[in-house]
Parts: sequence; structure tokens; C-alpha cells
Amino acid sequence: MSDADAVPRALRVEHETRYEYDAEVELARHLAHLRPRDTPWQRVLRWRLDIDPQPDPQPGTLGSPVTVHPPGVSLSEDVWGNWRAVFSHSAVHDALCVRSVFVAELRPRTAPVPADSPAWESVARRICYRAGAVFEYATEFALPTAYTPRTPALAEYGRSSFTPGRPLLEAAVDLMQRVHRDFEYAPDATSVSTRAPEALSQRKGVCQDFAHVMIGAMRALGLAARYVSGYLLTRPPPGKPRLVGADATHAWVEVWCPTQGWVGLDPTNDIAADLDHVTVAWGRDYADVAPLRGVIRGGGRVVPSVAVTVEPLGCA
Repeated sequence: MSDADAVPRALRVEHETRYEYDAEVELARHLAHLRPRDTPWQRVLRWRLDIDPQPDPQPGTLGSPVTVHPPGVSLSEDVWGNWRAVFSHSAVHDALCVRSVFVAELRPRTAPVPADSPAWESVARRICYRAGAVFEYATEFALPTAYTPRTPALAEYGRSSFTPGRPLLEAAVDLMQRVHRDFEYAPDATSVSTRAPEALSQRKGVCQDFAHVMIGAMRALGLAARYVSGYLLTRPPPGKPRLVGADATHAWVEVWCPTQGWVGLDPTNDIAADLDHVTVAWGRDYADVAPLRGVIRGGGRVVPSVAVTVEPLGCA
């Protein structure tokens, strides 16, 4: 059976973020990357965004057949084609709840063939940024960022996988496996502001850190990799029910190969991205695709409460 003939999988995702402020918020403006994107392997069937309290009205709100959102949300695409929602509150409030619910249909991705890829050095030369060079879209994703600076330590970590003449994807898969093996998954060890060098030094963190380390190691060698945010269908232990709200947002890496395109690799789980991975957005690092961020006046210190549920709906 070909990929085109494979039965698709439909996943329902519910993502709720709740803030209970310890002081009143007088003004707020938020940016959210919560609407998933359509890709060759993913089709968004429906999406809804609920916000309480209701945002201020604003002009320019866009709609589409798969979109239902409250008045006051401005929906647009960023430079990478991700959907971003912007909304504001000018009325005083002491709590905020943002809830995204959608159904996405996924089809199997083409499996990467690691050995059938060019030597990584030739790819690095091809996308190297230099005056007069032919523009490559992937070049932007080979440049350092605040989360993934080029450091000797990241380059050294990457070179253990990217040995001379090794096929790009073969080396990338090896790097994915090493990150998975070398790092401990520890939710309290890092924060959303932790950079790849610190995560590499600690050898522990969450999926954001695993992805940043892998991306940083590749960029330190001149290779292109992008950060992907989304969700992962997790499976409960045998005989146990799926717990509502027990899942979390997820992040993985897409590596650029000139012969096979963007290849999704998940270092947290040591697997290629496929039917369990729901794509929301991609960018250079976490800062480009944070699910929800904003600027507020007042509010005091607050830690958001996040609940995510990902569940299969059977054949679409």
C-alpha cells in the first residue's frame, strides 16, 4: 500500500492555558501560535479558539472554513506560514483562560532513507551564507539564534555524529539517538528561557531542550535544522484510561536535506516524526513559535496552568 492509499488518522487536541493573577491586570496584549498548519501530511478539519474574558474588538479579523474564534482575535500568517493569533484586553481582569480545540487528519510521512543522502559537508557548503551565493531557503535555519548560538561545545558534540564524509541524514539520526541517550528528561531542570549551551552542560531538560541541543549542534557545523512545535499522541499503560489534560505540548526537529526535503526527527523519543506528531508551527527556535506569550500591565507573578489532551478519533 502506498502512502497515498494509507488510512489517515484523526486526532483531537484540546489545549487549555489558565492564568490566575495575584494582582489585577489593567492592560494586556497576547500573541498565540495555537492554530495548527496544513502540510502535505496533515489537514486541519476544524479549529476553535475560546478566550475568557472576551478580547477587545479590533478590525482586520480574518476567518476561514476551518476557523471559529471569538471577536477581537486577529489571525494572520507569519513569514514561515504559521498561523498567529493576536488579541488584547483593556478591561481590568484577574484571570485569563485560552482554550484551543481542533481536529487534524494525519497521513504517514515518507520515511527518510538516511544512507541515501549527500555527505553533510557538501550540504553545509551549499547553504553557507556568503556574498553572491544563490539563495537557499534553508540557509536561514543554519544561522545561530539566541537559543542556539554557535559554541565550541555544541560543535564538538555534533562532530561525534558528523564524521568526515558521512551521509547527512545518517549522521542526523545518530545525533538524535545520542541526544536521547545522553540526556535525562527532567521537567523541573530547565525553564522556557534555557538555551542550548546550558541544556548541553546540564544534560537534562524537556523536549524543548532536546530539540535546541540537536539544532544547535547542527547549526554549529553549518547545517540547517528548524524547531517544530506541536503535540504528541501519548499512549497510556495497558489497561489504564487516557487521562484528560495529562498530555503536554511537544517539540522536535526538522533537518533539511537537499534530496529528501525537511525530515522530522524527535530526539526526546528517538523516533522519526509521523502519525503521532501533530504540527502547529515551525521556526528558528522556541521564541518564534511559543504557544502563548504577551505583555501585561499589572498581574504580579503568576505561573500558568496548562492542560493538554490528545486523543485518536479513528478513521476520518
